[in-house]
Amino acid sequence: METKESTFDFFEKDKISSDEHKIILVTGGAGFIGSNFIRYLVQRYPNFKIINFDKLTYAGNLNNLTTIEENANYAFLKGDVADPKDVKTVFEQFSPDYVVHFAAESHVDKSIINPDIFLKTNIMGTQILLNYSREHKVQKFVQVSTDEVYGSIPGDGSVKEDAHIEPNNPYSASKASADLLLRVAYQTYGQRVNVIRACNNFGNYQFPEKLVPVVIHNALNNLEIPIYGDGKNIREWIHVEDHCRAIDVVMQTGKSGETYNVGTGNKWKNIDLVELILKKLDIKNDLISFVLDRKGHDKRYSVDSSKIRQELGWKPQIEFEEGLDQVITWYKNHMDWIEEIASGKYMTYYDDIYKPRMMETE
Repeated sequence: METKESTFDFFEKDKISSDEHKIILVTGGAGFIGSNFIRYLVQRYPNFKIINFDKLTYAGNLNNLTTIEENANYAFLKGDVADPKDVKTVFEQFSPDYVVHFAAESHVDKSIINPDIFLKTNIMGTQILLNYSREHKVQKFVQVSTDEVYGSIPGDGSVKEDAHIEPNNPYSASKASADLLLRVAYQTYGQRVNVIRACNNFGNYQFPEKLVPVVIHNALNNLEIPIYGDGKNIREWIHVEDHCRAIDVVMQTGKSGETYNVGTGNKWKNIDLVELILKKLDIKNDLISFVLDRKGHDKRYSVDSSKIRQELGWKPQIEFEEGLDQVITWYKNHMDWIEEIASGKYMTYYDDIYKPRMMETE
């Protein structure tokens, strides 16, 4: 495991004197939601100390965090949650107060083709983190899960947290398994844990394999926009900043052992959302191309988020179309960010930026 050593002096535990100076270990912090959460924490809690622990797989992009990488309270560590040696080093060196666990293989199509890596990272990685969290008496472990663990929701209803878990692809099955490991950690070992199951996220810095950035990128480049099946599969959408606020409130005030759904009620058929984005871009629908449906494709997701609203006082603050307009504008102004991903150049950022700094401190 490699570290950005020049920023680690602040992690001496005797300097942590109150709840205003928490040490947060964020796994998968170079990914889409993880990087948004880190930027949220840095802005909202200037005294928090943030460790970003990420393996930097294809979806991990340190360019997402260039605006804060010089912050004295932020440090990046390259490591694998499924490698006990890496995880052991993190906990022994920095003794985090809180763990917020994003790190996961997350692309459904890839899980169908090669499920093994999803089981290793998403299940074994979670258990390894739980083991060391228990050993080092972490105050709270938050598992960032997904509404996909519930499977396809029939009719027009929404599921509560006590609904049956019925995943229909290897990705959601691995996340459901990880969620159950947190139940065991609470019931058997008395660890303070929470699970968050949010609906589909959209926002800045989302890797362009997901629906919203794919549509924007392909439309602006006059490329076909592939839509699975008939395009009538329904998803519920939340702006990533609202999701970050939910994670924060659960981390700090969630009742130990509880699961919290995070939803908005903003449900869209995939085809309707694609057409809405194209309308906002003033681009005709003739770029849409219907392709063979995904195996085990869930028809509809919808979560009941009344629990987190009533018990913890969270509610979404970003109106859907307002948030969508902002995201479209962001992508239009950051086409270079997408092009770096398309070219693979972003994968060299760690070697270009962090390794030279590490050599200088040796």
